[in-house]
Amino acid sequence: MRSLKKTGALLLSALMLTCITGCNGKDASSAGEPEKPADNTPFGKYVSNTFIATGNNQSVSAADGVTYRAFLPVEAYGEFEYCFYFSNTVDSTWNDGKHSYVGKQGSEYKITAASVAVATQYEATSAVSNETAVTFDGNATKTVAPGETFWSDPLTFTVPEGSYLVWTWTVQGEDLPAIAMSELAPTYYNNGSGFIYNNTIPLPQLIGCNRPVKKRIVTLGDSITQGCQTTQYGNAFWAANIAKELGTDYSLWNLGLGHARASDCAANGDWLQRAAHADIVIVAFGTNDMVSGQYGVGSPNAASSIVSWIQYITATLQNAGCQVIVFNAPPFDYRELQEGIRTELNTLLPDAVAQWGANYFDFASLLSDPSAPAKALYGGHPNDEGCKIVSDAFLAQYKELITQ
Repeated sequence: MRSLKKTGALLLSALMLTCITGCNGKDASSAGEPEKPADNTPFGKYVSNTFIATGNNQSVSAADGVTYRAFLPVEAYGEFEYCFYFSNTVDSTWNDGKHSYVGKQGSEYKITAASVAVATQYEATSAVSNETAVTFDGNATKTVAPGETFWSDPLTFTVPEGSYLVWTWTVQGEDLPAIAMSELAPTYYNNGSGFIYNNTIPLPQLIGCNRPVKKRIVTLGDSITQGCQTTQYGNAFWAANIAKELGTDYSLWNLGLGHARASDCAANGDWLQRAAHADIVIVAFGTNDMVSGQYGVGSPNAASSIVSWIQYITATLQNAGCQVIVFNAPPFDYRELQEGIRTELNTLLPDAVAQWGANYFDFASLLSDPSAPAKALYGGHPNDEGCKIVSDAFLAQYKELITQ
C-alpha cells in the first residue's frame, strides 16, 4: 500500500511537469492580469475572520468523544453572520509523511456537538460566554464521510472588542485531519478530566464571516507563512501584521502550514482550490521542498522542479482570476546542498515570475546580510523583528496593488 502511494506521487509529479499549459486551459506565461469572475459559492459570501491558520497538516489518531477548544483572535469585532467550512482530508505532508501526507483522507467521524463562544482570557479554565450552538443541516450532530467537505449552517454571532472567538466541538472517530498549531493560538482538549493544552487539534478550515471587504487576501505557504516561532499567541508573524495594517476593509485567510511543500500544493487538492477563491494570493514555498522533498520521494527537490510546481500553483490561481505575488526562498542556515538549491531557485524565480505575468517579492534579501546571504539573521523561522521588516517592506511595495 505504501509503495502504491509513492508511485502515485511520482506519477502526479510527472503529469504536472508535462501539462503546465494544458491542465488549466491557459499557459501561465500568458495569463497576464486576471479578471475575477463572480463567486457564487459560499466562499464568495464568507471571508476569513482570523489570521490564524486552521488548515490540515497533521492527524489525530483517535478521538473517542474528545472535546477540542481553540481561542482565536478575530480580524473584525462585532455582530456578523458566521458559517464554518470543513475538509476531511490532509492538505500537506508532515515531516516524512509516515503519519500525515498530502491528500490523505480522514476516516469517518461523528460531530456530537459544536459551538462558538467568546472569552477575554485564553487559559484552559477560562470562562466563556454567549455560547451558541453550531448546527449542520439543522442538526446538532453530523457523521462525516472520508474526504468529505461541508459547511455548517449559518448563525449570527457577536465577538465584542478585545475578545476571542472560542471554537469548541466534540468528535468521535479515528485518524482525523488536524493542524499543528505551534503555539500561534491557545488550543486544548478535554477527554473527561478537564481541558489541557494540546498543540494538534482538528478545526474548521475557514472561520467564515459575512462581512463587507474590498479584497480577499490569501497567504499560501509553509510554517514561515503560518507564523511558527514568533512570540507565543502574540500575532506578530508577517501575515498577521499585513492583516492588521490593512484593517477590516480587507480579509486575510492564512493558509500557511508547517512542513508544507510546493509539491503538496500543486497536487491541486482542496487546499489550493479554496485559495483560488481569493482576489490576491501570496505564494511562499521552497523551504521544505529543499529539505524534505516531495512526498513519496524523500530527498531534496531540484530548483527546476520547485519552479515548475510554483508555476502550476500560479497558473491555477491566475486561471481563477487571482492576482498572485510570489515570494522567493528565505535563508535558513542550510547545509551546502540545500543552500545551492536555494541560490539556484532564487536566481530562476524573478524572470520566471515575470514571464508568468505574476508579481515578485524578494523575501530573502530582507532576512539576510548581503555579505552573508546564506545566514538567517532573524532565524530560519523569522522572529517578530524579522516578520515586521518583511510586512513593512511588503506593504511598501504592494499596498497600492491591494488597495487600488
